Amino acid sequence: MLRRCISAEWMKLRHSYIWIILMILPIISVLIGSANFYMNQVVLTKEWYSLWSQVGLFYGEFFFPILIAICCGYMWRLEHRNKNWNMIMAAPVSTNSIFLSKLIVAGVLMIFVQIFFFILYFIGGKLAGITSDLPGELFGWLIRGWIAALTISALQLALSMRIRSFAAPIGIGLCAVFIGLGMYVIHLGLFFPHSLLTTGMGVLSQTSLSSGENFLFIIMNLLYIVVISAGAIHRMRKSDVVA
Repeated sequence: MLRRCISAEWMKLRHSYIWIILMILPIISVLIGSANFYMNQVVLTKEWYSLWSQVGLFYGEFFFPILIAICCGYMWRLEHRNKNWNMIMAAPVSTNSIFLSKLIVAGVLMIFVQIFFFILYFIGGKLAGITSDLPGELFGWLIRGWIAALTISALQLALSMRIRSFAAPIGIGLCAVFIGLGMYVIHLGLFFPHSLLTTGMGVLSQTSLSSGENFLFIIMNLLYIVVISAGAIHRMRKSDVVA
């Protein structure tokens, strides 16, 4: 049943324009960050690390969370149109499969985005004249960023499921970005979904996380994903969406 729901989600996305969004926002992030790095290399002297601080700021702090919100909103868009919500709730599939299939597909899309961002980051560094080896922390930044993206995806899917408006959950996601930034600044970055992304990807600080911080990072993300998903699935069973 879950496999069929996942196949249905892919069919909906296959000929959509969401792929353009998935590519354009990382490109914009790297272009802005790389240009800023190139024009300030006198000050930004740590090569790949400095480049990451520039592209990561725009990508991980702003564009990536907004991209996730748009993607999740789009995945519920068809269900909220016409009478499709009634049809899907009357279909012989479980609410678990409906929600989890969207979360799984969102996770796969975020893997694609992270890989694409890495390629753009590498190309930007080479074009800027960086010749040193890539940072050893790069793989960890990308993996932790993907894990935090799953957490944000669960949150945005729950919002987009509950609210019929396509724009409102995206606006809430944008507000959450600034809340996450504030949580990071007051050293509570491991306790809010959007600040988990900031912390995990080393957006504002490229200092490696300790083993304890890495463990807490994984636990907090798993906790958020399980609680939000369980809450959203329970909501689907018990009540309708907001008109």
